[in-house]
Amino acid sequence: MRTAVIILGGFVLLGLCLLAGRLIGGSSAMMALAARIFIPIWLAAALLNMWVGVARAGYSISEELPIFLLIFALPAGVAAFAWWKFS
Repeated sequence: MRTAVIILGGFVLLGLCLLAGRLIGGSSAMMALAARIFIPIWLAAALLNMWVGVARAGYSISEELPIFLLIFALPAGVAAFAWWKFS
């Protein structure tokens, strides 16, 4: 359940980034930039989540790695598609 909430949070953050790109510039280039900026931000958030799972929850890196990949890949994949679509 926690994984689903974090992934949903990623989609919400992506939506906010795209909304900010639309409000700031409104052009497709600005929306593509917003999607491109989202990816490293989301990578940092997903890595932080993995660190919490390893350091605080007691999971091993090999247990957390598939969850990290899922958490990162879904919103980042949609962001990459948005980046491609708006470019």
